[in-house]
This record gives sequence, structure tokens and C-alpha cells, in this order.
Amino acid sequence: MKVRKYRKKPVVVEAYQTDREMIIHTLEGDHHASVGDYIITGVKGEQYPCKPDIFAKTYEPVDE
Repeated sequence: MKVRKYRKKPVVVEAYQTDREMIIHTLEGDHHASVGDYIITGVKGEQYPCKPDIFAKTYEPVDE
């Protein structure tokens, strides 16, 4: 089996940083979001939380 490298396609998502603890209902089940986590809305309208350090490594602002 030959292993290949792949690059994730660039996708624009909407996100906001939460100012309260909350439960996010995701496609994989319920997830806890802490204050400061980003809540991302994916390409199919699904939402999921993301820790700020991971968000900063994965996403960058889009000029509108």
C-alpha cells in the first residue's frame, strides 16, 4: 500500500468566540464548549467547538 500526502481544500467557515460555557450539538454528539472556545459553523451548517490554540493554527481571517 502506497501512502500519499494530501492537502485539505481551502474552505471558508463562519466562527465566533463564545463568552460562556455551552453544550454544542454536533454530528458526533454533544460537546462542551468553554469560555474562549470558537464555535465553527461548517459547510453543511453543522456546528462544533474548537480550542483557541487549534483554531489559530488551522484558520486565518478572510478579507471580505
